Amino acid sequence: MQSHEVQAVLERADRHAALPRLGGMARPTGVVVVSERFWAFAGADGVLRGGEMPHPPALVRRLPLLRGLGRLALSVAPLLKSGGAASRRERVLILAALVLPFALVALPSVWQLTIGIGLTAALLCVLLRGRALSFHGAEHRAIAAAETRSLGSAWDGSSLPSRFSPRCGTNFAAIAMPLAFGVQSSWPLAPALWTPFVVTSLSLAVSMEIWRKVQAAERGPLKLLLLPGLGLQRLTTREPRIAETRVALTAVASVLRRELAVATDS
Repeated sequence: MQSHEVQAVLERADRHAALPRLGGMARPTGVVVVSERFWAFAGADGVLRGGEMPHPPALVRRLPLLRGLGRLALSVAPLLKSGGAASRRERVLILAALVLPFALVALPSVWQLTIGIGLTAALLCVLLRGRALSFHGAEHRAIAAAETRSLGSAWDGSSLPSRFSPRCGTNFAAIAMPLAFGVQSSWPLAPALWTPFVVTSLSLAVSMEIWRKVQAAERGPLKLLLLPGLGLQRLTTREPRIAETRVALTAVASVLRRELAVATDS
């Protein structure tokens, strides 16, 4: 999309009464933005890729616990697709990070810890290299601009929606990590080959149910659970430059152009 095409979509979206809920993910070289139906990756080098999001079965979307795991799987779908938002090397590393913890159960605890720390460090180096922190702030700003109908002014820099987001995955991690530690520490059964899979899956599923409750609450004590994640975002985001914000807005425009076309056709 050329810049004038992006601006036209953004201005049209600002006038639209109802826009789909957007999410996103920062990459070292750009920004991924997703809706329930579409995803787009915009890069700082001008590349723009996109596609359709997978649709889990209706049963997976409805059942408590299972629906949370399905939502987590969807969040990495644009990264794992061939020709998606991640290189082949990154896809291999992400898959290794997801699978290896379960394969390490037969090793002594010291080896599990050593390999786990090394794998986590390697993954963080890959995901947070380059301009990822600035693009993380840009992703939040662009999505906030969509929610406040200030996309056009965010493009020209006359408005600066917040770079902090209550729906950021950092907030979810701040809930999931202590919960996972608690479940693992209090697990009543003897360790077995399936234990890491069950403990991890249960922790993530319960965390997602809590996350859904926090997001649905307009106010009240549940909102306090957002505070650790919002604090962490001061470390995981940087104030984006206008060029980085425009990269994120290009991804937003790519998704909204297809969403608005679907709305028009229906």
